[in-house]
Amino acid sequence: MIEFIVKDWLAQKLAVPVCTEVPEGPPASFVVVEKTGSGRKNYIDSATLAVKSYGETLYKAALLNEEVKAAMDSLPEHPSVSAARLNSDYPFNDTTTKRRRYQAVYDITYYNNAAL
Repeated sequence: MIEFIVKDWLAQKLAVPVCTEVPEGPPASFVVVEKTGSGRKNYIDSATLAVKSYGETLYKAALLNEEVKAAMDSLPEHPSVSAARLNSDYPFNDTTTKRRRYQAVYDITYYNNAAL
């Protein structure tokens, strides 16, 4: 499951909590990794991930988003990942909780050993 590989990768690279869902009683800044789609061709998997950076202000969320992008750029160093391409990133405030966040959408190409 690529979202857990990415979560663990980002947790090693960032100084904020990284989760696969918004935690109860969330801290001021944190990151959520969510898989939004996937595919497979010739035993090579691909996935689209939304990486959401939460901050106390939109500016702090934007700064965290830049840290996320820098960490994601190094993701192909992971032995299971062959490519991590930024699709887009943008402000994406959470209208339900009124929390400030940015979202970076990545297209990931990876090897799923379970599929072989």
